[in-house]
Amino acid sequence: MHILIAPNAFKNSLTASAAAVAIEKGLQQSMLSCTTECFPIADGGDGTAALIIQKLQGKIIAVEIQDPLGRNIEASFGLIDSGKIAVIEMADASGLRLLKQHELNPLMASSYGTGQVIKRALDFGVKTILIAMGGTATIDGGTGILRALGVRFLNEAGDQLVHMPEILTELARVDFSAIDERLQHTSIIVLCDVDNKLLGAQGAAAVFGPQKGADSQAVEILDAGLSRFNDITLKQLHINIAATQYGGAAGGASAALCAWVNAKLVNGIDYFMELTRFDDALQKSDLVITGEGSIDEQTLQGKGPFGVASRAKAKDVPVIGLAGKIPLHDNDKLNQYFDVLMAIGNEPSDITAALNHTEQNLIRTSKNLASILMMGIYKRIIEEKD
Repeated sequence: MHILIAPNAFKNSLTASAAAVAIEKGLQQSMLSCTTECFPIADGGDGTAALIIQKLQGKIIAVEIQDPLGRNIEASFGLIDSGKIAVIEMADASGLRLLKQHELNPLMASSYGTGQVIKRALDFGVKTILIAMGGTATIDGGTGILRALGVRFLNEAGDQLVHMPEILTELARVDFSAIDERLQHTSIIVLCDVDNKLLGAQGAAAVFGPQKGADSQAVEILDAGLSRFNDITLKQLHINIAATQYGGAAGGASAALCAWVNAKLVNGIDYFMELTRFDDALQKSDLVITGEGSIDEQTLQGKGPFGVASRAKAKDVPVIGLAGKIPLHDNDKLNQYFDVLMAIGNEPSDITAALNHTEQNLIRTSKNLASILMMGIYKRIIEEKD
């Protein structure tokens, strides 16, 4: 039996690579006779670029940029395909993990640093830029990125807006006459890990604002600012970014790049799998194990484990999903893609303890899973003898 191990990251606990190693270790500790391949996956969320660069043996380039609060830090991006493609992790420049809990404030957090990374990548003469947009601390509609690339955001008096997105509602005109000309000859592809649109109850501010530090009042201000940006974009470019699929990713940065630099927005996990030739590994596998922190109906909206499971089921390969949290009741929609869902927790615990024990729980659960598989194999052998 050959088992393909393809988990997503377990958020706030294990990277996808560490999760894959833990699952493999559990299988190896069992008596099950099997071969394994670790193929950690990512869906556009935090860690996607690192996996792409590692899988395609890219080169890492360091760059000095500003973090979401304007402080100087060192970030990096990758070059793949003989330097023709740059791979950028937005979270490296504008991510939640760069800020302490008390620093979270999406009214002031800017994506400017990500724009600086893009500009540096252009210096290398790349033809394509891939941007993984998950895990950001920002809800500025990508205005910071665009400012770094030469765009100016002006109020009625013609003064440049600086403290965005807090005062984005004052936007009257976008001056993109000085935008970096190299963008005209560069394809930008944005890997999105959510399919939310820009505005409203399911938009960037309402859904993701609270986890980035926004209270209810801040959410209203942010949504109003994004709405204003949409109005001006519609007026100047005749593009309704509020209707853009994936437009709510990274605090609306995806929608802005789509409109203002003609970026292509794609489903992160599908693009990742095509780029890294996941199907080649799947082709020789008898069983797939995937997982992440939680598997529920939201997983079916394009999350990593769904991408794995849907491809596996298309080739009639059984899929087992491991997660810290799964639905209490049987779910017909999930059952179409996952043959088995298993929660890895070993006892009642709070979220902090559960996160701290993710590695041990994955090892133990995988070992037990292997024992169950072995029992099934023995049963089949006995039945065939009879």
